[in-house]
Amino acid sequence: MSQQQGLGPRRAALYMLDQVTGEGKLLPEVIGEGALQHLSPEDRARAQRLATETLRGLARADRMLARFLQKTPPLQVRNVLRLCTVELAGGEAAHGVVNAGVEMVARNKRTSSMKGLVNAVLRKVASEGPEGWAKLALPRMPGWLRKPLKDAYGPEVIAAIEAVQFAGAPLDITVKGDVKAANDVLKGEILPTGSIRLKDAGQVSALPGFEAGDWWVQDAAAAIPVLVLDPQKGEKILDLCAAPGGKTMQLAAAGADVTAVDASEGRMIRVGENLKRTGLSAKTVKSDAFAFTEDGFDAILLDAPCSATGTIRRHPDLPYAKDGSEFGMLIDQQARMIDHALSLLKPGGRLVFCTCSLLPDEGEVQVEEALERHAGLKVEAAALERSGIDAAWRTEDGGLRLRPDYWAEQGGMDGFYIAQLRKPQ
Repeated sequence: MSQQQGLGPRRAALYMLDQVTGEGKLLPEVIGEGALQHLSPEDRARAQRLATETLRGLARADRMLARFLQKTPPLQVRNVLRLCTVELAGGEAAHGVVNAGVEMVARNKRTSSMKGLVNAVLRKVASEGPEGWAKLALPRMPGWLRKPLKDAYGPEVIAAIEAVQFAGAPLDITVKGDVKAANDVLKGEILPTGSIRLKDAGQVSALPGFEAGDWWVQDAAAAIPVLVLDPQKGEKILDLCAAPGGKTMQLAAAGADVTAVDASEGRMIRVGENLKRTGLSAKTVKSDAFAFTEDGFDAILLDAPCSATGTIRRHPDLPYAKDGSEFGMLIDQQARMIDHALSLLKPGGRLVFCTCSLLPDEGEVQVEEALERHAGLKVEAAALERSGIDAAWRTEDGGLRLRPDYWAEQGGMDGFYIAQLRKPQ
């Protein structure tokens, strides 16, 4: 690949890094604004991979670069150095990476005077090679997140979680029909809970069965709430906060009469597209959760908005785009959503509450406080007795605590809290 051929994806990756680290935006938001539109599908994938891998290794890159920098350069120059350091650590040819780094800095009038510095520093990084990179400590989560998680789980668990986060995430698939038949074609690994895991999936839309709608991408942990809910054919079920629709499709595939609600118009369009591709049926409603007042549901799945701290292995931009300041607002919103969801259930109905968070305040504590607010409300621990759900994941309160370091040798899983609540008759 020539230097010019490789510059487009690198410049796009650099722009995304600048937006995350400088503007506090999340990668999906930046991509949704068109950051990759000018690139070919192949280059889009490469740019996204470069940005993601750089964010995943950012703290380690900074540690390596600090040895060769007397003072911290401006953010865009720092991000060029970070991006190129991660590429060099991955074994990319030094000549092409160094030249690309110098070219990216030279093209910007505000940073062109620093091309000599970039050239010198990257040559020193290249001399260290992947061997020098491997000797550095694993990146840690930022202090605002690491401290509460360390308090909750202890230092050994947090170190194990950080190791899984740094390793990245394989691709998990939920199958509409026969899992074994699908895996005979996909040639992945069938996980205990029924998801298929692919280590080096490549372009998702090119995989067999995608166009036919035989399956959809969904982290294995994210598929477990529906296993706990155990939807039955013909049941009237509400998927509240439904986008991007993986759980909606699970419910529909089970034969339930599904209503999917989400406030985001763009994300609900995506839900509709996924339903169409998979040939599944559900009623889709664009609405704020609190504005949706239809009641009489047999069951409700509430995957409440949260800090998403359980998804960092797939979304390494989160620690850099957030600072924890929204925790209080999210925790309050989750409590109100539980109350609202219970009002939409018929007497004796069941509610599965879940969040893709590692913070107990967004999981165990929410259920504990909901039981105090609602007389007769019960946690159904028996709902966790499903195939593949490890008894070691259960909590004392009758819920399920999933952590990224579970199934670590197979690539881990998203962090989740899941509990089924039964409304009194």
